[in-house]
Amino acid sequence: MRKPRNEHDVVQSIERAFRSTRSSRLTVSLGDDTALWRGSGHKQTLLTCDWFLEGTHFLGQKHPPDAIGWKCLARAVSDIAAMGGKPACFLLSLALPDRLAGRWLTGFLGGLRRVSRATACELAGGDTTRGEHILIGITVLGEVARRQAVLRSGARPGDLVYASGTLGEAELGLEQLRRLPTLPRPPNAALRKHLYPEPRLALGQWLAEKRLATAMMDLSDGLSSDIPRLCAASGVGATIDSSLLPLASLKDRRRALALALHGGDDYELLFTVRPGKAALLPGEFRGVQLTRIGKITHGRKILLQDAKGGATLLGPGGWDPFRTS
Repeated sequence: MRKPRNEHDVVQSIERAFRSTRSSRLTVSLGDDTALWRGSGHKQTLLTCDWFLEGTHFLGQKHPPDAIGWKCLARAVSDIAAMGGKPACFLLSLALPDRLAGRWLTGFLGGLRRVSRATACELAGGDTTRGEHILIGITVLGEVARRQAVLRSGARPGDLVYASGTLGEAELGLEQLRRLPTLPRPPNAALRKHLYPEPRLALGQWLAEKRLATAMMDLSDGLSSDIPRLCAASGVGATIDSSLLPLASLKDRRRALALALHGGDDYELLFTVRPGKAALLPGEFRGVQLTRIGKITHGRKILLQDAKGGATLLGPGGWDPFRTS
């Protein structure tokens, strides 16, 4: 692919990369002032947007361009999964230096196209400009059946708290990425989780359709930072049992526990279930482990219980872009 000479060439590159993914529901797409999406009956529209910034969310010299393309959309689609919805289409806003408008752009679009196909979320349009650093903005439109969306606000005292997958693995992958001079091929589980997270769409939809989850969100900033948000929305507290957490495979259990509590970028689902429906949950769903990790309580405290039954306050120690210390 030749290096684009101007913004029109960049837009043409994006159009060519996604031309074969266009569906009949996208009646007007790239090239007009807005996209037109034909919705279906008895559905509610879901909208979410997400920044993905060089130096904040990824390292330009470390993260492969295809992984950047994959992850920028996957993390936004994860928000749709957390509502029990299905993604439909997305808008891409992209700023990048002129020097990256050739091979880097091709790799980026390859990863973006792969996750677009994997999640049935097609490109509907967006905007491009030249910038000193890579700035990526993603807006995703999705759908969910009416009165079926799972909110953060439905948890009640006595509900059981569950998490999908393994916690802390993506943070472990980031640590490895920072240390390694080159990426192993293929990447190990931790690196794969960090570079190519998989939104739990099928699980979220199943939990919503079966009306099993009373509250749900995705784990993007770390369990210790995200569980307080779910509890605040529901007006409850929670006790998390450290002995139940699904940890990354490390010899140092204390380190694995810290990663599970405070590591970000897992994009697993955190959800609550009424005790009477817990028996309906399988131990795993389509190869993804489902683990009971705690219980919703009265009051507003978030407690961490150890193996001996003692409990301490669990403060938010996950990702916070505004944290100064």
